[in-house]
Amino acid sequence: MPNLIHPDRFRADLHADHALARRLERAEGSANARFVEARARVNPEVGAEWIEIAGAYAMFDGAQSPCTQTFGLGLFQMPTAAEMERLEVFFRNRQAPVLHEVSPLAEAALVDMLSDRGYRPAELSNVLFLPLSERVPTDIPRSEGMKARIVGEAERDLWARTSADGWREFAEVASLVSGLARVIASTEGTSPFLVELDGQAIATGALAIRDGVALFAGASTVPEYRRRGAQQELLESRFQFAGEKGCDLAMIVTAPGSASQRNAERQGFRVAYTRTKWGLKHV
Repeated sequence: MPNLIHPDRFRADLHADHALARRLERAEGSANARFVEARARVNPEVGAEWIEIAGAYAMFDGAQSPCTQTFGLGLFQMPTAAEMERLEVFFRNRQAPVLHEVSPLAEAALVDMLSDRGYRPAELSNVLFLPLSERVPTDIPRSEGMKARIVGEAERDLWARTSADGWREFAEVASLVSGLARVIASTEGTSPFLVELDGQAIATGALAIRDGVALFAGASTVPEYRRRGAQQELLESRFQFAGEKGCDLAMIVTAPGSASQRNAERQGFRVAYTRTKWGLKHV
């Protein structure tokens, strides 16, 4: 069978290497830092804040928030024991779990340091990327009367409600998503996209941009409107928006082997690396 992939299609400067990992991790870390800043404005009682230590961004968004962790540890510089202690104190003083999202391209000595300090692997995630020059629009049919758009400030509650409604089968998750979505919609540098079908809000997605990297997140579809092409509409709209804003790279983070990963790979995304989230056994 002939090779149908053009030899120039894959850019030589975008291998899954240390430079790419730094770019992707900083993009996600910066997006989460802006989210924490938005939380501080929207819900000041939470006490949300973030700091940078040894090149890592440490976020506090409430003890139960999935945003409460670090990004980039050991990727920009190897932390000293004193710097690790400062990071741990940041979380401990807020009665929060101590969690670090670590790329396999971080300093090799970091694994031993984390193990020696009592950390254990807690979760895995795949970081996928796609150079926008490789993006090939798909021809998957979508329902007539469907369109995606960025919501304005007056529609943030609508966006949050729709996002949470997509998780209504899981009441506890829906409640968490509702709170997160209201902050996402208020986050600087993040654009909340809404899909409507004949004027009815049916799906949401978000796009955060930093230094030419477009981070795709926030995908949710109201159950009775699934399998009608809403998420494809969101993807196409966000890809177009990212290109208009000068982005050259897209990224998405998924659970390994998940439906989200398969969907991303169908769009041309490929796995850059698998991250490990390390948690301190005793806070």
